[in-house]
Amino acid sequence: MPTDPVVPARSAAEVLDELRGLREADAPTRGGRTFAYVYDAGIEGLDELAAAAYTAFATVNGLDPTVFPSVARLENDVVGAVAALLGAPGARGTFTSGGTESILLAVKAARDHARAERGVTAPRLVLPSTAHAAFHKAAHYLGLEAVVVPVDPVTFRADAGAIGAAITDRTALVVASAPSYAHGVIDPVAEIAAAAAGRGVLCHVDACIGGWLLPHLRRAGRTVEPFDLSVPGVTSLSVDLHKYGYADKGASVVLYRDAGLRRHQYFAHAGWPGYPVVNPTVQGTKSGGLLAQAWAVLRYVGEDGYTALAGRVGEASDRLLAGLRAVPGVRVLGDPAAGLVSFTVLDGAGAPDLSLLLHLADEMRILGWYLQPQLSFDGLPPNLHLTLTPATAGRVDALVEDLVTALGSARALPPVTVDPALVGFAARLDPATLGPDEIAAVLAFAGLDGDGALPDRTAPVLALLDAMPGPLKERLLAEFVGSVFHNGG
Repeated sequence: MPTDPVVPARSAAEVLDELRGLREADAPTRGGRTFAYVYDAGIEGLDELAAAAYTAFATVNGLDPTVFPSVARLENDVVGAVAALLGAPGARGTFTSGGTESILLAVKAARDHARAERGVTAPRLVLPSTAHAAFHKAAHYLGLEAVVVPVDPVTFRADAGAIGAAITDRTALVVASAPSYAHGVIDPVAEIAAAAAGRGVLCHVDACIGGWLLPHLRRAGRTVEPFDLSVPGVTSLSVDLHKYGYADKGASVVLYRDAGLRRHQYFAHAGWPGYPVVNPTVQGTKSGGLLAQAWAVLRYVGEDGYTALAGRVGEASDRLLAGLRAVPGVRVLGDPAAGLVSFTVLDGAGAPDLSLLLHLADEMRILGWYLQPQLSFDGLPPNLHLTLTPATAGRVDALVEDLVTALGSARALPPVTVDPALVGFAARLDPATLGPDEIAAVLAFAGLDGDGALPDRTAPVLALLDAMPGPLKERLLAEFVGSVFHNGG
């Protein structure tokens, strides 16, 4: 019996019209009003160049550089540029799909190095509490135990002494951030690396955010403490080119001090009847398009261009910090290194006010700004997070002006409260045993009705999540995202 096709053919014009319509519901990626997820150089023609470079290599398979030698040339050029900026003599690296893959590979290399060189069979990963969630993902995927060390509650920097004390014979890797995503502050990399080296342990610097920005800030005349492979004891480093390199998503590089360490990242297999497999990255088959567009963007902007862009970000950061610190009831967290800024808002007693903060995020969104809410964690205050780019530099004064207006509106709203009885009940739940009906009931209570859509105001939802235990919070977030990707069902 004939049936309708699952995917009926349509004209190119219809397909593109539908895609353009879908984009209308998204946050804007250009124009400087989205202060998270987006890195916009504000350079005319850069998007078109990246798209053209991607198109030229979209059908090239990056799996086998012996068949497509252009892939090796492009990767050697890109990784070589990163190593020249951040490396040491003999440094080697790999182009990856993003910071998470770079971190996964660095953790794998450290795990396998610890097994091969030190006989470690139950490896541990020592990291500050502000380290990116990708390290926990890597530990989960790769079978390492994550040992989390609290950070200084005033500076939000990692405590090098406490990290050193956490290192044992089972430690495969120690982590530092330059800067940390949550607060934009640089950990004491030299001290952490020295502590790791003293125990014969590898040290990875997560410079996914700062790896391309910080050296150019230094070149623009700002003081930036050493954080890269030039620091004794640093053995690997990750840097995202789709952040302050302004390439399209996903473009990242993981660097190692030498080729011997990088070899532990690779996967090779000849125990099947197909072609011999060797994969430098998690992916096997992959389009050469992302590599080509990153190569093109790096060459187009150039060293002087990146220095000028970094200077704009630094100046914007100075103006934003001054503006925020002049607003009564606003407290900037830590000493941001430029690029990322987080702040909290205070109640009349000088304590962080979660309800006011979340109302402020909603009010700013109504005014056309997206600031990223971050919930409280382990004694660290909830806050709003901003990512500065050259495209946002000209909007800082308008942002601060609207922030003052939005804060006044937020103060006039009734506080968001969470029923203590509900919090107590939630604390007794075992997330692993909750069934679909129970999860649906909790999501509905939180204002998430299972259709994948957020309510117009997110303050009540986020306040409830903030009050819930971590494991239950994680289960609910996973179920909510599952409702977003319902796959047409």
